[in-house]
Amino acid sequence: MTFKHKSQQLNKGKNLVYTAMSKHLFYFRSYISKFVIENGGVPLNPFMIFDYFLLDTVDRNLVREGNNNLVKRADELWVFGAVSDGVLAEIELAKSLKKNIRYFKIIKSKDIVEIEKNEVDMEEETEKFFDKL
Repeated sequence: MTFKHKSQQLNKGKNLVYTAMSKHLFYFRSYISKFVIENGGVPLNPFMIFDYFLLDTVDRNLVREGNNNLVKRADELWVFGAVSDGVLAEIELAKSLKKNIRYFKIIKSKDIVEIEKNEVDMEEETEKFFDKL
């Protein structure tokens, strides 16, 4: 007897996309993953994988290290919303690895649109580092 499942026919190669976002978009994490899937990628969404720092049950640096490993394995990094200090660190890592980086704005908590790097918003603590994008 041969095992068959419809998933065995679905082998199209897709880019792994690390979704970089501020904690302020935690509530929007599922929509961001949905957006990536609908746009041909496979989301590596840290808030879907690690929740919010595994509900603070482990040292946050263990989760940050996990995120960095996901960035290293991803094909691309997509940035959603305003850039926080943690997101900026992920951007710098992706840049050092010569990953493709795309930027997106979330409008009225429902629409996601791609924007140019010079249109990116920065959170207050990162404003002075805009040139690092």
